[in-house]
Amino acid sequence: MSKLRADAQALLFLLPFLAVYGLFTIWPMIKGVEMTFYKWTLIKKMKYVGWDNYQRMFNDPEVWAAIWHSTIFVILTTPTMIVLAISLALIANRQSRLQKLYRSVFFLPSVLSVAVASYLGLFIFQPYNGFVNSLLHLIQLLPANSELFWLTEENLSWIALTLITLWWTVGFNFILYLSAMQDIPDEVKEAARLDGATDWVLFWKITLPHLSPITKTITMLQIISSFKVFLQIYIITGGGPLDKTRPIIQLIYQTGFRKNDLGYAATMSYMLFVILLVLSALQYWINNRKGANA
Repeated sequence: MSKLRADAQALLFLLPFLAVYGLFTIWPMIKGVEMTFYKWTLIKKMKYVGWDNYQRMFNDPEVWAAIWHSTIFVILTTPTMIVLAISLALIANRQSRLQKLYRSVFFLPSVLSVAVASYLGLFIFQPYNGFVNSLLHLIQLLPANSELFWLTEENLSWIALTLITLWWTVGFNFILYLSAMQDIPDEVKEAARLDGATDWVLFWKITLPHLSPITKTITMLQIISSFKVFLQIYIITGGGPLDKTRPIIQLIYQTGFRKNDLGYAATMSYMLFVILLVLSALQYWINNRKGANA
């Protein structure tokens, strides 16, 4: 009886949160599913169309192109983000008079908003007077009479978007890795050094295995975050050139708010939700299988 009473008291305290969560999260999700079965505009629900939005989506080349662009961004940013974050954490974890400076400089860009970081990226990669082209001219890697158009050529656009995103977001992952490195017992590293282990052996045999749990978490978060990319691409390239860098979120936005087709936009949104759900479940299963085999 006492347990039942305790559960009732706990539920009473949870009710305000559950009410707000249900009103602003669960109910909009249910309403969003309903929208996928209607011709729905910004003004009102027009008519029931059944599964037409889903059939249209699966046969729409623009949708699959946008998903592929989001996938390209994931492939470009996720592995490089992990390698860069670990590298910066290794530098900042070493005993040095510049240790505090390293930590501040590496983390500082992550406090910027996405708009500020994107407009800085626009300036950095501008032709003629941008920082990158000016630097390449200065060190004579780029001839004086030529320019790289980073934001209007497809391959260069992906490089620019990746570099800007890495610079802006690596700070958060860097802090996670730095914290994980500081949790490694000093006794383990000292014992390995007494056995003659070099810094390279310490990294591969001790540091990297200890970082495995946080790496799994960062990988999952990075994949989800990269698949949801929108604003920096929208500001920097606008999805161009010729929609070659347009991600799925931008297509959803354009469909819903520019083409006034919220029903179809909601359908694409739930397809993205399913993709992320499957990817998260797949990674969770792989991680658990590896843990069981270990």
